[in-house]
Amino acid sequence: MPTRTFWPFVIVILLAALPLMLSGYQTSLATLTLIYALLAMSIDILAGYAGRTPLCHGAIFGVATYVVMYFVTTLGGSPWIGMLLGILAAVAVSLVFAALAVRTTGVYFLLLTLALGMVVWGVCQRWTSVTGGENGLRGTVRPAWLLDPMNFYYFVLAVGLVATLIMWRFVHSPFGLTLRGIRESESRMKSLGYQTTRHLIAGFMFSGLMAGVSGVLYALFNSFVSPSTVALAQSVKGLLMAIIGGVGTLLGGVVGAAVIIGLENIVSSYTERWSMVLGLLFVLTMIFAPEGIVGKLRSLRRRARK
Repeated sequence: MPTRTFWPFVIVILLAALPLMLSGYQTSLATLTLIYALLAMSIDILAGYAGRTPLCHGAIFGVATYVVMYFVTTLGGSPWIGMLLGILAAVAVSLVFAALAVRTTGVYFLLLTLALGMVVWGVCQRWTSVTGGENGLRGTVRPAWLLDPMNFYYFVLAVGLVATLIMWRFVHSPFGLTLRGIRESESRMKSLGYQTTRHLIAGFMFSGLMAGVSGVLYALFNSFVSPSTVALAQSVKGLLMAIIGGVGTLLGGVVGAAVIIGLENIVSSYTERWSMVLGLLFVLTMIFAPEGIVGKLRSLRRRARK
């Protein structure tokens, strides 16, 4: 079996076997890790492949969560329809954000997406008749057969594997190669006749679609949503996962999510200053492995081959 096929196969087998080796609480953490891995990978599509680093994906993620919670708990609708509406809402918000932001680059893109995310946070904070304000929305939105933690883990794993395969195909398609060309030199791509703005908008929307999928799964997992779900901290958390794992790798999102969520829960059980440990980890990663954990491992493997 080729190496490129062998390792993903091993990872899938290990992920499938995890609930058989973990307690109920640990299975819950593994489920949360898979959900955040999707968010980190959705950010990586823009940051790693299109060269646009966003700070608004926490807002897109949270919008999908809010829509599911409101539709099911307040309107009494079907969870499956709520999930579909949540994903559509995430894509719609992504379209608006993309139309406003993709003509900027670098720090301007970063700050504009940050501002757009803050607008969403402000709406969720103040529109109390719909969002519940600081109190948020609470209620079980999972279908009955997903109430068992193990069943829910396998459901999230199945959705995550399908979404990951779709993202992999997307970034390795001719469209994905065009995004990489835009990352390297947008002016050159324009001179070759590519409509770079349209490509970036489509890439942003696809990235938002995947963030919406993770937000929908989070609604089923958490059964609660509040303005903190769409806050800047959520976007920063997803971006840090992508950076620590390795931007431009997709798999780095999974590794980064596992590292950050694992450290959050392990270190916080020993000290209240766990955020300092995460900050130190990020600093060390930037110094010794700026390409991320997965990127560093790939570079070491290339050296070993040489």
